[in-house]
Amino acid sequence: MKTILRTLAVLGCMAMAAAAHAAEPFKIGLIIPLTGPFASFGKQMEAGARLYMKQHGNTVGGREIQLIVKDDGGVQPELTKRLAQELVVKEGVSALAGFGLTPLAFATAPIATQAKVPMVVMSASTSSVVEKSPYIVRTSMTEAQVTLPIADWAAKDPKADIKTVVTLVSDYGPGLDSEKVFVKRYTEGGGKVLESIRVPLVGPDFSPFMQRVKDLKPDGLFVFLPPGPGVTLMKQFVERGLRDAGIQLMSTGGLLDDYFMPTIGDEALGTVTSGHYSAAHDSPENKAYVKDFKAFVNNTMRPNFMSVGAYDGIHVIYAALEKAGPDATGEQLVEAMKGMEWMSPRGPVSIDPETRDIVQDVYLRRTEKVDGELYNIEFDTIEKVKDPRL
Repeated sequence: MKTILRTLAVLGCMAMAAAAHAAEPFKIGLIIPLTGPFASFGKQMEAGARLYMKQHGNTVGGREIQLIVKDDGGVQPELTKRLAQELVVKEGVSALAGFGLTPLAFATAPIATQAKVPMVVMSASTSSVVEKSPYIVRTSMTEAQVTLPIADWAAKDPKADIKTVVTLVSDYGPGLDSEKVFVKRYTEGGGKVLESIRVPLVGPDFSPFMQRVKDLKPDGLFVFLPPGPGVTLMKQFVERGLRDAGIQLMSTGGLLDDYFMPTIGDEALGTVTSGHYSAAHDSPENKAYVKDFKAFVNNTMRPNFMSVGAYDGIHVIYAALEKAGPDATGEQLVEAMKGMEWMSPRGPVSIDPETRDIVQDVYLRRTEKVDGELYNIEFDTIEKVKDPRL
C-alpha cells in the first residue's frame, strides 16, 4: 500500500510540474528588420505573424502564446545573434523566428542548437541555411527552388526564343545560389550565358551595369535582387533602352515584390518572374488572406511573400504544439514539424521530413495591369518543388 501511495505521489508531482509548465506562456521571439534598408521585410513579416494569431487566438492546448518582436536592422549578424541570446536567456522564449537575410540566420543557428529551441526561418533563402542547425525549419523558400522553373522556361519555351542571357545578381548567398542554378539549368537546356554580373547588396548604382548588358546584346537578362532595389533597376532598364532593344527581363519574385509593385510603374509590364506567392494567386484561401491582411493593416500595403512566410511560420509552431502537446520539448516540436502538410494562401505546402525545408508549388508569372494596378499574373504551375541542393 505504501508503495502504491508513493507511486501516486510521484505521479501527482510530475503531473503538477507538467501542468505548471504548460501553464507558462509559450514565447516566440520574432527577430526581424523594422528599420534600415530591409524594413519592408519586417513590416510584412510582423503583420503576417500577428494576423495568424488574431485569426486563430493566442492559446494552444491551454497554453498562452506570446509574440516578442525585436528589430535587428537587417544588416548586422552580431546584433541578431545577441538579440537571440537575450530572448533565450532573459525572456525564456520557446521558439525563435524571423530572419530577413541569410547572414542573420547563419549567426543565430548556434543559439538555437545550444538552447534546443525551434528556429523557424521565415525569409532567409540560401539553400544551406537549414544545414546550420538541426532545430531550423524553413517556411519561406530557397532561391534555388524558385530559380529552376524560370531557367527551364528561358531555355525551352519556343515562344520565349531566348538563346543568350546575361545574369545579374546581388553578391551574397541567395544571389549566388540563384546565379548558380540559373546558369546550370539554362546552359543544360541549350542556352548560352554571355556574362554573369554581381552587384553590391546595399545601394548599388545599376546604370553602368545596364549599359554593359545593352552592349552585350543578349536575348534576355536574368536578375536576382532582394525586394527594394528592383524599383531602381526597373527604371534604369527602361531608361537605358534595354526594353526597346528587345531584351526580355526575367527574375525570381523579389524583383517585383508585391509590397513595391504600386511604386514601380509601367516599366515592369511584360517582365516574367518565377515565385511561390503572388497577391493575385487565384485560390479561395489567398483571396481570403489578401482581404484579411489588407483589413488588418488598414489597407496600407498589399501582402507579399514575406508576410506569407511569417503567417505559415506561426501556423507551423501552433500545429506542432497541438500535435506534440503544450509541454513538448524543442526536439519534440521540431519532430512534429517534420512532414507537416497544409493549404497555405500560396497553395499546397509541406515540410520535407529529411531536410526540414519547405516543399511548394512555384509559379511562372507575367506582370500585367489589372483594374489599373500591376500584378504578377500566373501562367504556369510547377508542382511540389524541392530545393535542388546543388
